[in-house]
Amino acid sequence: MKFAAIDIGSNAVRLLFCNVQTHEGKTSIKKAELIRVPIRLGEDSFLNKKISVKKADKLVSAMKAFKHLIDVYDAVDYRACATSAMRDADNRYEVVERVRKEAGIKIEIIDGKTEADIIYSNHLEQHLDKDQNYLYIDIGGGSTELTLFSKNKPVASQSFNVGTIRMLHGQIDKEYWNYFKNWIKEITVGYKPLIAIGSGGNINKLSKMLRKKTGKPLAVSKLRSLCEMIESYTYEERISFLGMNPDRADVIIPASKILLTTLKKAEIDKIIVPEIGLSDGIVHQLYEKHASKKVIVTA
Repeated sequence: MKFAAIDIGSNAVRLLFCNVQTHEGKTSIKKAELIRVPIRLGEDSFLNKKISVKKADKLVSAMKAFKHLIDVYDAVDYRACATSAMRDADNRYEVVERVRKEAGIKIEIIDGKTEADIIYSNHLEQHLDKDQNYLYIDIGGGSTELTLFSKNKPVASQSFNVGTIRMLHGQIDKEYWNYFKNWIKEITVGYKPLIAIGSGGNINKLSKMLRKKTGKPLAVSKLRSLCEMIESYTYEERISFLGMNPDRADVIIPASKILLTTLKKAEIDKIIVPEIGLSDGIVHQLYEKHASKKVIVTA
């Protein structure tokens, strides 16, 4: 079976296809294809509180293409979720309705808690040692989701309007930034030592640049050195010398600041990057819904 997930983020929109197979009671979910389009809805939403006609046109075109691909791939089911940028846009429902009419895609605008819950559907506990405490960090263009795990269970979770696009355009004031840092410091008291689990396009990129295998811990000291090296290059040099895409070369700097600040406040020296995110969680939830219906039908 194949399932499709659409993640409409502040920086890019993504379409993920996953193959799901069940054999002898064990379910395997593997990524088959990922299409990413850097529309940057957050530039409109965070600065002007409205999605412009130009950005809406691009979103509709992308959704039309995604709908065709979903049909061609014969996906059993799909789900489209929009996060921080769409949440902040005053004309969000107009844009959602236009996409529904013109592209045939129904978009759900999810809140920060739902976003964190979907990400948790990736069964993060499979990456956790029950005797170790973890801080899960998901950095996006419009928000950062943090979840503290202890004994394989989430004990605290919060979504912050601290994202790469917001920071790039100076949309995070000092008071809110301090609130973000203080929350991390206060919530992690009594849970040391901590290991971080990181997700999001920028964290994945940093991990790949350090050539670390998925699931292997990464030393924060090496990560910090890499971030300092990247910041020493100009935007153009990051594209030409480091091989970054234009829409990655600018947001990688604020992403690094958010990540390193979080790690510092939580006193973390190791991070795991399993390369999972919202779209992966959507697929897990779609399959679980499909499997539960199947059980009911055959019971």
